[in-house]
Amino acid sequence: MAIDQIHDLQQVYRKLLHSMSRPGTISSIEQETENMDVDFGCADALMLSAMVLLDAEVTFHVLSTKRRDLIEKISEYTSARCVPLQEADFIIVLQEDRESEILEAMAQCKIGNLIDPQQSSTWIIETPALSNKGTLLLTGPGIETEAHLAMGQSFEFWQARDSRIKEYPMGIDMIFADGSSQVACLPRTVTAILMEVE
Repeated sequence: MAIDQIHDLQQVYRKLLHSMSRPGTISSIEQETENMDVDFGCADALMLSAMVLLDAEVTFHVLSTKRRDLIEKISEYTSARCVPLQEADFIIVLQEDRESEILEAMAQCKIGNLIDPQQSSTWIIETPALSNKGTLLLTGPGIETEAHLAMGQSFEFWQARDSRIKEYPMGIDMIFADGSSQVACLPRTVTAILMEVE
């Protein structure tokens, strides 16, 4: 792999932080993904996000039961351990995953507790092309008035997320990565409402 473990990953980390502190902001990591010379069978932006955030101190779970190869590669490149969903610090969702499985996983994942809200899960989600012209309306900290995103998830998906963030500071944070090497983040503090298309 031709990724520069210091420079490239630091750049991706900075861009993820930028998007997390400014929800709705889409950051391009195309320059960094161009240096990848291994096909992981998922969006390069998803794999780079995982490489930045995972290490030997955290655990992860790949939702797809068919992707033993991806589990092995993530473990190899990050030293993180794959564990059952309910124990995972990071949950990786691929476009091929069925919505019913995603919703079930969201109901079972860690959301922390009032004493240790940080003991929650962060989701890294492979998604269709990210856009700011979507019907998902975002409001909350880091957003001046409101922001819009399009990422392909259903009304049921956002309902399920709502049910897991309603007892703040407990909740889940989300990172979306698309095939065009773009990332966007949705911390638990942000309200996301899928507006009806007129």
